[in-house]
Amino acid sequence: MDIDIARVCAIARAAGEAIMEIYAGEFNVELKGDQSPLTCADKASHQVISAGLKRNFPEIPILSEEGAEISFDERRGWERFWLVDPLDGTKEFIKRNGEFTVNIALIEAGQPVLGVVYVPVQEKLYWGIEGQGAWLQTGRGEPCPVRVRNPDPAAGLKVVMSRSHPSPELAAYLEKIRVAEAVSVGSSLKLCVVAEGLADIYPRLGPTMEWDTAAGHAVAVAAGARVTTPGGEPLCYNKQNLLNPHFIVAPPGLELPRV
Repeated sequence: MDIDIARVCAIARAAGEAIMEIYAGEFNVELKGDQSPLTCADKASHQVISAGLKRNFPEIPILSEEGAEISFDERRGWERFWLVDPLDGTKEFIKRNGEFTVNIALIEAGQPVLGVVYVPVQEKLYWGIEGQGAWLQTGRGEPCPVRVRNPDPAAGLKVVMSRSHPSPELAAYLEKIRVAEAVSVGSSLKLCVVAEGLADIYPRLGPTMEWDTAAGHAVAVAAGARVTTPGGEPLCYNKQNLLNPHFIVAPPGLELPRV
């Protein structure tokens, strides 16, 4: 891997600092065309990340949720690119519950091979690199490796699910497995919770976009998880339509029911 992960982490932290300056005061909320919320913190984070990535990695293109529209005709030829969600969990930001993240992923051949997820309120920084592992750093402390756990389905699974986007499909799916505990979490933190071994499974049976999941996907896979569609296919990126299919994050070898 020719990417200096420390530089990517520094960019994510700088974006988090820009978000926190706005989080500490009053801010307005706009609605985008799809009726999803947008704040000046989303825009500020996007500016910090875009400038940082262009300065440090000028040869790699960027696809950001808050960036300009880039046609599929242009990006279909990208061998590698940055996929960014400057503020994932804008609804959590507006609620001021702290469960929002900065997401930066490197995509190669349709798969996230590096991911950084920063949680500004908690000062928690997750990162994962394909074939090298995943880590968590809290504050400026020593980074610790993280790894998925191996659950016993007979004893029940700890399930993490969306705080702001429940779905009837998820409710029906949970009836098919033995659930020991279910917790609701915002943003890409759900993937990181599985990566850290604090939950066993994250079934997402509702809409997400590629930038919502890419960085957490990289962290989870580097920590030993699998991220697949309910049919077992890999979750792929840089599709013509950037909407993700349903997917499930779980340890390998865990037998799960069909959706």
